[in-house]
Amino acid sequence: MLLSMVALTAATAAAQDVDQAHDADVAGSVNPFVGTTNGGNTFPGATRPFGMVAFSPEQTPLAGKRLPIAAPGGYEWRANGVRGFSLTHVSGTGCAGASGDVPIMPVTVPIERSPSSVEAGLSYASLLDHKAESASPGAYSVKLDNGVKVDLGATDRTAVGRFAFPAGKPANVLFRTSDSEVGSTASTITIDPSTRTVSGTVTSGNFCGYLAEDRRESYYTLHFVAVFDQQFEVGGTWRDETVNKRAVTGAGGTGYGTQGHPPAGKGSGGWISFDSDHGATVTVRIGISYVDQAGARANLQRESPAGTSLDAVQAAGRAEWNRALGTIKIEGGARDDRSVFYSALYHSLLTPNLTSDADGRYRGFDGKDHRLFRGQAAQYANYSGWDVYRSQLQLVTLLDPQRGSDIAQSLLNQADQNGGVWDRWTHLTGATSVMNGDPSPPSLAAIYAFGGRSFDLKRAYASLKQAATVPTAKDLSGKGCPVMCVGQRPGLDQWLRLHYMPVGSRGWGSASDTLEMASADFGLAQLARMAGDRVGERRFLDRSGWWRNLFNPNATAQGGYIQPRKADGSWPPFDPAADDEFVEGSGAQYLWMVPFDPAGLIDVLGGRDAFARRLDAFFRTSTGEWAVTKAGPLHAELDNEPSIASPWLYLFVNQPWKTQATVRASMRQIWTNTPEGISGNDDLGEMSSWYVWSALGLYPLYPGRSELVIGSPLFPRATIDRPGGRISIRATGAEPDAPYVRSLRLNGRALDQAWLPADFVAHGGTLDFTLAKDPERTWAIKSPPPSFH
Repeated sequence: MLLSMVALTAATAAAQDVDQAHDADVAGSVNPFVGTTNGGNTFPGATRPFGMVAFSPEQTPLAGKRLPIAAPGGYEWRANGVRGFSLTHVSGTGCAGASGDVPIMPVTVPIERSPSSVEAGLSYASLLDHKAESASPGAYSVKLDNGVKVDLGATDRTAVGRFAFPAGKPANVLFRTSDSEVGSTASTITIDPSTRTVSGTVTSGNFCGYLAEDRRESYYTLHFVAVFDQQFEVGGTWRDETVNKRAVTGAGGTGYGTQGHPPAGKGSGGWISFDSDHGATVTVRIGISYVDQAGARANLQRESPAGTSLDAVQAAGRAEWNRALGTIKIEGGARDDRSVFYSALYHSLLTPNLTSDADGRYRGFDGKDHRLFRGQAAQYANYSGWDVYRSQLQLVTLLDPQRGSDIAQSLLNQADQNGGVWDRWTHLTGATSVMNGDPSPPSLAAIYAFGGRSFDLKRAYASLKQAATVPTAKDLSGKGCPVMCVGQRPGLDQWLRLHYMPVGSRGWGSASDTLEMASADFGLAQLARMAGDRVGERRFLDRSGWWRNLFNPNATAQGGYIQPRKADGSWPPFDPAADDEFVEGSGAQYLWMVPFDPAGLIDVLGGRDAFARRLDAFFRTSTGEWAVTKAGPLHAELDNEPSIASPWLYLFVNQPWKTQATVRASMRQIWTNTPEGISGNDDLGEMSSWYVWSALGLYPLYPGRSELVIGSPLFPRATIDRPGGRISIRATGAEPDAPYVRSLRLNGRALDQAWLPADFVAHGGTLDFTLAKDPERTWAIKSPPPSFH
């Protein structure tokens, strides 16, 4: 018996050691390959949370596709070739990509033909076998078919790579300086063998530029300094078709093509050569800056000084990711579910990205150098406002209020430098104006509501109020329209005159523009309250109700819809399955996008019973099967933003069990621990943040407010350690197939409502759920969440 007790004690201790090791290394649960196909457009390479550098492969296109890259993230799981490893990437974008600057490629053949020439084709690429590839937070590794072993790491502003060349073959490293994912207008390269340095620049931009001929423009310059630990020989440079062997300088851009990719046969760069008679293993440290060459060198010296090893950088990167991911501690659950959760949290914490140097300098939207605002720790860009205002900024700020504050201040700084225009989609040091609506007001209000208070609130509110009330020349301009309208509120004059956006107005999709403007005004009302402007709060809250001006109760024989409307007040023909005058969705999918006023929507749809029936038909086929994704335009599409608030609306008609079931079904169908595990653009972490919130059993439904609606947790325990107060979520009976809430206690007291007041986010608390596999139809059916109108 004593021996048995000793054995049991030892086994228990071993199990505890494993659990503690897992808790300490939550990064080990992340699968960076999730979302690298099926349209997710994520990348697997080495980066830090919100880092400037993302050192990741640029793959060759899929067979039969005449494109320079495989996917907007530079990586497509189904592709089988690599043409370089770029220093920058943006996660989950659409269009043709963004960044992907300075692909660096180790090759084992002589450089006889220009790598930019059409004839070169894939001569300087290599096949990739996934069996020889691995990735984890802060690290990437692959053994290429050309025999080179590649290992990558990153700090915030530097990249570190190691290339192990096979013996007996040429050992060349190409710098494709001009070959950003969507092209460039200029690039330079300087090779200095005496200091083992390759440096240069690339000037690019053009995010989604192919969608608007008058917006194909450059707006950032990346500076880089790459220092090798081994002596090398100068190989030469190239420009377009011409090779200049032994040249130490070169220049030239690719230009911008009509389909979002650089024209064939254009580009420039250079290469260096190492002695590989006995095999060469070389390490390169690379600093980057969007300010100047001195900034790139200073960033390199500060973050990866001489003597820095790749192993140390990768270890430090993993530790940094463990700190960031460890703010949410999950206990229990299946291994795959834990991996999906932490992979989603990982993707939620990749953007916005640093654009300021280590010394606090950054390049502004006015093309001038600036320093951080007082109290600001960093300047950020890559803000996909149309996406992230819905739940990603709330998650980021909940976990790190200072970072949320810095993001808010960054947006204000950019607007100040951009003639007062708060851009919808910022990319590095420029405004792209992609998408529609005005997401900045709900974004800033959400940051403030979730604890990010260290930014200039009153000046931000004053600027946003001005933009919402005084039409500018850009608001009236058609430049960039429909997808990239230069105005902050395109067609604002008609919004103010008609109280809706009519067919033919400036913007992109008049019906969806109306809903986005209503959400923007609701967010601005919250900012007004926060800034102490009670008159403004009432004014913008009233304006947020203008969505009703597009509701036509007679839109179809089956019922009313939010419908496009002409300026004269008449209704054109309408098909709820069509996307005419809607953005990335159908009329049926946009019907539900009034997250701040569900009670108003219930009213116009004929009451709770009619509302519930319409929701049922939205989420289910006629045979009762789930219709949450890829089920057609009359059903939900929960892999894209217009639909993601809709499952929570059952709470407002006292049917919370349907929210619980629908959210869980969506999680199980769309999110998996595979490369296909995000079925649609991750949109800079927005869609991943939706999963994180849903797995916690909570959701920030209201644009710019911190009240949370309640679903059901996926895991038995979740602890969120963040400034302001710990949030503890405990769920007895939690299982993948047990989404139904039987009871809930808040701080030990029974809670019979499916929402939490704002002070829960402010101060934290403990939620104790009891879950079951069968619906509980009596819990939380008497106190629906509030509507704010």
